[in-house]
Amino acid sequence: MFRTRVKICGITRPEDALVAVDLGVDALGLVFYAPSPRNVTIATAADVARQIPAFVSVVGLFVNAEPSFVEEVIANVGLSLLQFHGDETPEDCERFGLPYIKAIRVKADTNLVQYARDFTSAKALLLDTYTEGVAGGTGQMFDWNLIPSALPKPVILAGGLQANNVAQAIRQVKPYAVDVSGGVEATKGIKDAQKIAAFMQQVDLTGNKEYLDRI
Repeated sequence: MFRTRVKICGITRPEDALVAVDLGVDALGLVFYAPSPRNVTIATAADVARQIPAFVSVVGLFVNAEPSFVEEVIANVGLSLLQFHGDETPEDCERFGLPYIKAIRVKADTNLVQYARDFTSAKALLLDTYTEGVAGGTGQMFDWNLIPSALPKPVILAGGLQANNVAQAIRQVKPYAVDVSGGVEATKGIKDAQKIAAFMQQVDLTGNKEYLDRI
C-alpha cells in the first residue's frame, strides 16, 4: 500500500506545527531565508522542533546560504532533513552530513532527468514553480505535464497546491509526496487548521496507490 506523504512548509509557530501533526502530516518545513515572509529565527525554529513528536520530520529550507549559517542552524535546531532551493551543487548539499532534498523550479526547458542524474545523493527532488527572481513559495502552479513519467528520483510536488487541486495533482503526477505552504494559510506564515484538515482529507482520499490503480 502506498500513501502520498505530506509536508507543510513555512511553519512559524509551534501551535501551527502541533495542529499539523495532529492532522497527520509527515513533515514540517522551517524557512531560513531572510527575504521570505515565512522566515524564522534559529530560536523560534528550535522552539518548534523541540515540540515535534517522533516520526515527524523537521526540514530546514535554505537558499544559497553560507555554509557557516547552515551549520549553525544544524547545531541548534533538531533538523531531520535539509532542503536546498538555490543554486547549490550536489557537493554543496552533501557537505553537512544530513540527508537532503533538492528543489527544482520547473519551466518549459528544465531538464529534470539531468537534475536527477546530477543529484543522485538527494533523497528526492522537490518540483516547484519557476518565477523569475523568486526562490519559491509563490503559490503558483506549473504545468505538471513537464514532469517525466519515470524520473529516477522520488518526486515531491509543490507549487500552488491547495485542497481543491491536490487530488488532481496526485492522480496526474503520482508524487511520492506533496508540499504545501500558502494553500493552507490564513495569512503568510500563519496556518489555518481548517485548510490543513481539508487538504489532508483530499490527500487521504486519493493518495492510496490501490485507489489510483482503480480509477
